[in-house]
Amino acid sequence: MRYLIPIFMILTVSTAAFGATGAAVTYQVDGKSYEGYYVSPANQAPLVVLIHDWDGLTDYEIKRAHMLAELGYAVFAADLFGAGVRPTEVKDKRQHTGELYKDRKKMRALMNGALATAKAQGARVDNAVVAGYCFGGAAVLEWARSGADLKGFATFHGGLKTPEGQDYAKTRGEILIMHGTADTAITMDQFAALAQELEAAGIPHEMISYGGAPHAFTVFGEERYRETADKKSWKRFQEFLAVKLKN
Repeated sequence: MRYLIPIFMILTVSTAAFGATGAAVTYQVDGKSYEGYYVSPANQAPLVVLIHDWDGLTDYEIKRAHMLAELGYAVFAADLFGAGVRPTEVKDKRQHTGELYKDRKKMRALMNGALATAKAQGARVDNAVVAGYCFGGAAVLEWARSGADLKGFATFHGGLKTPEGQDYAKTRGEILIMHGTADTAITMDQFAALAQELEAAGIPHEMISYGGAPHAFTVFGEERYRETADKKSWKRFQEFLAVKLKN
């Protein structure tokens, strides 16, 4: 199937719930509607694209978007599941992520579509970094392997395995991996394997592990949240953005 970039954008539902004013943005990819979220503190601000975890785009990503906007970055939080698709049951989360893991072309097209939508909102897509959480982290690495022209690729407790037949030969930007040593879903063996793969490919990268941090250690209010690892990883991410993006 051929996947198309967005052909229709509508600005909807403004909100100032987290400080700076942001808005939901409805757009289409291959005839299907998606609803992202855009916030920008100023014209021509450097851009961060955020990719959600397996819950879909929720208040968590919106809160992170506003935290970044307060630091001076424009943020487009992408939607990879579809407008109104925000699964709450584990079986549904697995279904939606599984469909994209099986269709990598679609996954890439959805992220390219999100970037095109951000550009349509006035974002500086030539001055951009992408970051993702959990499933979103795996999607970030998929985008990196596709050769996406971004300045950096950052993951928080994201999936790390490279699909069979893929490699990092086309990767353009630096990769930053932030991972919990106590993550049983994504093991340290996978962490080490990715380190070896990136080194062999000559890709600039930094990989950090946080002791005692389980999977999803950055998710506020959850049992697995670890404040120290969250704060350390967020600080490192800010430093990464400051180096990679031009103000």
